[in-house]
Amino acid sequence: MSDPEASGLAAPSPTARALRTLEILRDRPVTTADQLARRLGVTERAARRYVEILREAGIPVVSERGPHGGYRLGRGTRLPPVVFTQEEALGLVMAVLDGRPAAIDAEDRVGAALGKVIGALPAGIGRPAVALRTHAAAVPDRDSSPTDPATTSVLVEAVAARRTVRIGYRSGAGKDWESDVDPWAVVVRHGRWYLLCHSHHANAIRTYRIDRIGAARPTLGTFEPPADLDPVAVLEEHLGAGWDYPTRVVFAAPQAEVAPWIRPPMGRLEPLGEDSCVLVGTTRNTAMYAQEWLAAIPLPFRVEGGEELRAAMASLAARLGAAIADPMPGDDESVA
Repeated sequence: MSDPEASGLAAPSPTARALRTLEILRDRPVTTADQLARRLGVTERAARRYVEILREAGIPVVSERGPHGGYRLGRGTRLPPVVFTQEEALGLVMAVLDGRPAAIDAEDRVGAALGKVIGALPAGIGRPAVALRTHAAAVPDRDSSPTDPATTSVLVEAVAARRTVRIGYRSGAGKDWESDVDPWAVVVRHGRWYLLCHSHHANAIRTYRIDRIGAARPTLGTFEPPADLDPVAVLEEHLGAGWDYPTRVVFAAPQAEVAPWIRPPMGRLEPLGEDSCVLVGTTRNTAMYAQEWLAAIPLPFRVEGGEELRAAMASLAARLGAAIADPMPGDDESVA
């Protein structure tokens, strides 16, 4: 039998092969090197090498001689119900820290759960994961927000059961209200968790940040979600709708040229002609819309509405103009 690794053909990593060996030994009390080789699709020499990898990782594999001998796990060996390869363990730690930098701290609830997972791994596999978590540094995403797992669980269960829920919500402006909604989906987008739903009060599709939902209670009502629902696409389409202040921005450039600069929460981009297009939407924060979104677009545009956004752009223009204005006679130009 040829060894795929020796022949140069694509094959699983040695660690993955070793874990497959562990699965075989766990399912079969005594397994010979020949049987291992055949199950793994490698030579006997390679099979013995994978057994040694397990031993180096701290897993007791005993060799028994004789006609009924072979490899078996040491008596009393207790293995975790789920076994990770080293690459999988490192990938898990990296994904957790990427999504929740605070998980570096063992006092963090996700950090505590991550520590339990790492602690259940064999020493040889868990050691690199511990080192990664200990020595890595993570910067929190300023756009992410902590979301309550209990509230998220209620919403996810309501999505699965197609059960209407009553939510208590606090807007970015601090306004509190309650509403019955049909939860269509829970969507994670750029570090934030959103509820995509149909609002009974507004009789329209709405997207709510779950970190702003203070309470969620199932009701007796049920619903049917739209057929062939694409939650991500619908969320992106409606992120720029339903906010307090209307926006209308006309660009002196073709839609194809402007589109790469427009993020979904900014609104809907439509053509006006071959060389112009219009962005229509709503926002709750006109200062952010003007300073962070529109000001970053290197194309000519004019804010036609609404009045609140025009005022925010005028304020930004005045501030930027003052930054390059010539000093008045007699002004002290020195910097202390």
